[in-house]
Amino acid sequence: MEDGVSTYTVDEALVSMGFGKFHAFVLAYSGMAKISEAMEMMLLSFVGQSVQAEWGLSAHEESLITSVVFVGMLVGAYAWGIVSDNYGRRQGLPHFFHSLLEFDYECSNPSIFFETLWSVAHCSMVGFNFTAIVTGGAGLLSAFAPNYLSLIVLRFMVGVGLGGGPVLGSWFLEFIPAPNRGTWMVMFSAFWTVGTIMEASLAWAVMPAFGWRWLLALSSLPSFALLLFYPVTLESPRYLCMKGRIAEAVHVLETMSRVNCVSLPSGRLVSGHRVELHDIGDSSETAQLVTSNKNNTADRGSKSEIGGLSAILKLLSPNLIRSTLLLWTVFLGHAFLYYGLVLLTSELNHGNRICGSEEGAEVTTTAHIHDENLYRNVFITSFGEVPGLLLSAAIVDKIGRKLSMSSMLYISCLCISPLMFAQTESLTTVFLFCARVCISASFTVLHIYAPEIYPTAVRATGVGFASSIARFGGILCPLVAVGLVHACHQMAAILIFITVMLASGIAVSYFPLETSGRKLSDHVAAA
Repeated sequence: MEDGVSTYTVDEALVSMGFGKFHAFVLAYSGMAKISEAMEMMLLSFVGQSVQAEWGLSAHEESLITSVVFVGMLVGAYAWGIVSDNYGRRQGLPHFFHSLLEFDYECSNPSIFFETLWSVAHCSMVGFNFTAIVTGGAGLLSAFAPNYLSLIVLRFMVGVGLGGGPVLGSWFLEFIPAPNRGTWMVMFSAFWTVGTIMEASLAWAVMPAFGWRWLLALSSLPSFALLLFYPVTLESPRYLCMKGRIAEAVHVLETMSRVNCVSLPSGRLVSGHRVELHDIGDSSETAQLVTSNKNNTADRGSKSEIGGLSAILKLLSPNLIRSTLLLWTVFLGHAFLYYGLVLLTSELNHGNRICGSEEGAEVTTTAHIHDENLYRNVFITSFGEVPGLLLSAAIVDKIGRKLSMSSMLYISCLCISPLMFAQTESLTTVFLFCARVCISASFTVLHIYAPEIYPTAVRATGVGFASSIARFGGILCPLVAVGLVHACHQMAAILIFITVMLASGIAVSYFPLETSGRKLSDHVAAA
């Protein structure tokens, strides 16, 4: 109670509303973005080989079609995170054309030229509205690419758009009440699995009859569906409160309560957290992260000061540096393991055939590339993530985020260890399936945990930058999962995977916060 008037926070309002119709819409909308991202990533398994055959590309040129997407995601994940924290999770393009007009009049001045470009980037590349435009538009145009260079440029732009995926995660998270938040975030992650299965099914149906251009065009449709429903989405009330836009936050909460047919708590909305001492724990970093002062109004009514280098400095501030560096390490490890296991599913048996027979290796490789069972195998493998999702949903709130991740990583070591030596195809599939279940479960929990450890002021930036770091894992894993296995160094490849699993598990144990059931913080506390 403040000055005799009862007050409530965003967390208390969300808890009082529970999970209702409004939250179901938010889940469906953000889930559609997750499906779009998964489909654009999965199609890389099918398109490269077809384009290579049609245009006579070298192996290096074919691999670049995949690599540029990851490079684009490196750029996009960082950029989207910063502008989302500066300008909101959902803000559209209201200043875009104004910025362009200003650019036309002032471009003769070099300093204003670059300043205006940066302004255009900030005003237009905001929230998930523009990510959908970039991803869907570039994805559709890719289907009409007349040559290799244009395809590379367009796939890079698709990667930039896909880099905005973490923004949707932050947006969805900030609408969800703390109780059972982990379970609902698992449900959000389940849309990735749905997307992989949909893309494998689509490729199986489209590629043999119509080719890669139709697959690219049809895979872009989910992004355009996001634009269709964008006008009815709302800004995160937590973000609005953090910015001091209390009246707007109240309006959003009132809309949510009407849709859910419930009432808000009585009193006045305040932006600060009222945290009890027993909720803080012994860690000094924990106390600094979860404590926010209701009188902290330094950034109210103005644009955030976060941008570029200052954003990184905030993530590396004394209060956040430990969490940030550990998060980068764990994200890099998980991306390496996840995409690496996907590659190992086909490459181990292929490598065994090559290494087991010196004759006909070229024929075997050609047969592997044009394997008629490719679509079916990818389709079946995609279902391997379902047990991982169910497992993560079962344990994430019961045993906590940290123990869930570390236990899954250690179990995956046991699953993959027998593969240091050549196994039968059936056993190889079983061991990889078990490892895929564990890594999928751990990766799902990591995507829940990452937004929770950052305050609202830097949440999208922090998760976006961690996602950028993760792309290096996606770039590096083919060197091990494909390069070493094809060079008949299977034991070395598996040992590297085991090392990454162990290192990631140890890093998880050093995270300072267990966020299960904990309220989200809004501001970076002063050191």
